[in-house]
Parts: sequence; C-alpha cells; structure tokens
Amino acid sequence: ETMERLNNYCMGLLSTALALFLLVTVSSNLLHDTTTNKEGTKTLFSAIPTVSAMQSSSSLSSSASRIVASGKPYILYGTAWKKEETARLVQEAVESGFRFIDTACQPKHYNEAGVGQGWTNAIAALSAKQQLKRSDLYLQTKFTPPQGQDPNNIPYDPSSTIENQVTKSLETSLSNLRTTYLDALLLHGPYNNDKDDTMKVWRTFESFVKNEQVLKLGISNCYDLPTFQYLYETSTIKPSILQNRFYSESNFDVKLRQYCKEKNVTYQSFWTLTANIKALDTTELKQLAFKKGLSPQTLMYAFMMSLDGHVTPLSGTTDKMHMAQDVEVMNRIIEKNEGEEKILKEDEMKFMANILGIPGL
Repeated sequence: ETMERLNNYCMGLLSTALALFLLVTVSSNLLHDTTTNKEGTKTLFSAIPTVSAMQSSSSLSSSASRIVASGKPYILYGTAWKKEETARLVQEAVESGFRFIDTACQPKHYNEAGVGQGWTNAIAALSAKQQLKRSDLYLQTKFTPPQGQDPNNIPYDPSSTIENQVTKSLETSLSNLRTTYLDALLLHGPYNNDKDDTMKVWRTFESFVKNEQVLKLGISNCYDLPTFQYLYETSTIKPSILQNRFYSESNFDVKLRQYCKEKNVTYQSFWTLTANIKALDTTELKQLAFKKGLSPQTLMYAFMMSLDGHVTPLSGTTDKMHMAQDVEVMNRIIEKNEGEEKILKEDEMKFMANILGIPGL
C-alpha cells in the first residue's frame, strides 16, 4: 500500500508539472511576445527559454561557409518589416550565432542598408571573442520587380529596361550591404508573371555570377511547378534556391519540394510559424516539444530541417532569447555526430506531419 501511494504521489507530481507547462504555454497573451515575419504578419514565439539556449550566444562559432560545406541544414535570419530597428536586430542575431541573413532591395518592406550596418557592427563587437570575416556570413538579397515596390521609393528607374533595373538594383544592394559580392541573389517573384520578362532578369543574373559578383541564384514566391521547371530547364546557370511561404494553401509545396530535392535546389520556407499557429498550439505538439526540451516554435524548425531533402526555414524573431533558442536547435542538428539519435525520430516526423496536415510524409 505504501509503494502504491508513493507511485500515485509521483504520478501526481508529473501530471501537475505537465499541466503547469501547458497552462503557461497556452497563456500566449502573457508569456509570448509578438514579432513580424517576412510578410509583416504577427507571429508568436515561446518565451520559455532553456538553460542551454541562454548559453548558446557565447559558445557558437560556426561559420556559414563551414555549415554549407557540411551539407547540413540551417536557419536564415529574416529581416523584413524591421525598419529602423534592422541594424540593431541584425547585430543581435549575428552575436547570437546566426550566420545566414536574408533581405531584399525593396524599401517598402526591408531596410537593406540596416542589414549592412548590422552585420559589420556585429563583427566589430565580436572581434575580441571571435575573428569573424565576411566569408563567415551568408548574405542573401533579392531583386524586386516594380509591381512589388512602393511606387514612391523604387531603388531603380522603373521606366528603364529590365536589364538596367536589375543591374541598378544589384549596385544598390552591394552598397547597402557593404560587400563586394553576394552569396545569393533571388528574383522576388516571376517578373510580371511573364516567362520572357522573367528570363530577361535571369540572363542578367547569370552575368553577375560570371563576373563573380554573385555566387548563387534563386527565386521566391514561385508556387507553380511548371513555371519553376521552365526556369530551371531554360537557364544556363540553374536556380539553386526556391524560397516560398510554407502553408496549406499551396499544399506545403509537396511537388515543388520533391523537384527541388531531385535537382539539389535548396528550399527555403517563410511564414513557417504564422501559417501553422493552430497546429503548434495543440496539446500534442506542446507535449512533444516538452519531451524534446524545445518550445513548439523551435520544434517546428527542427521538423523543417529534418524533412527529407531538408528545408531551410527563416526566423524573423526580434527577441534575443528566441534568437538564442533558434540558434541552439540549429546547432543541435548541425553538431549531431554520426550515429547519434536525431531530435525527431521517423514516427515523430510522421506524427507532426499529420497534425500539420502535410501530405505524403
């Protein structure tokens, strides 16, 4: 009887602890902060840190070039909608351990010059601890066609030829970002939804690669598989990146992601958390996150990076603690040795896919 009471007492303690955890995470108005993602949509991030997350900003030293060479997945820091706070937030992101940064030459939604100021300030601030170089960072920006720009603040002459628009945009980006080259340049959506105009942009992009001003090319906001296939098959220098919103309305780009895997194209996801808030708020995923020592949000990032073919998610958090959490989960995956257990097992991946509504996993 004594042992039975002891067992019941222990089980009661465990149940109470789990109930308290769920109560805290559900109380998002009190314990979650709100940030904006790539499209300016509100995104919830857990405010419950782990001890290792708090330590990660001082212990991480991996460079972007080494991570890319390893072939392992990573997280991009997204800089949309940060306006005058961009420089400070990019600096904090780099100091927290982010090495991959996404922006765009689109003043309507991005402060590209702030990104340039932020990463250079971070390298200067870290100089006593780490000798970071430009090559340790990955800078990715976009050429945005006129239809995606604020008509009163376009960084090129929209009446000029497409080739001149693209060339001027690149010049502006290099100046804003304080660099002589870009790790990647993306087309911010098909130009006028016209194949010929899109290929005019792409041919100009290809000249930048030949001139060693850009290392990789890609496209974003392209949800039509035939359109992406046409670009891939017609181009001389193939797109190596596709960046899309990750949500149910596009069926989570199942066919596009499969094509990317076949062609060794990196699939980058934005709106990853916002579009899936309901699933992340379920008791089942909160329990799984608790089991893994993660928040529901970092569990989602672990899921994305563990997908077959890998997915590179964007994080746009404005909170330093959440930056550390994001970097920590990325490094748990990057630093996993051969033979070590993955964060998510195969059955757990299928379990999450079912809750998220992702078919075919």
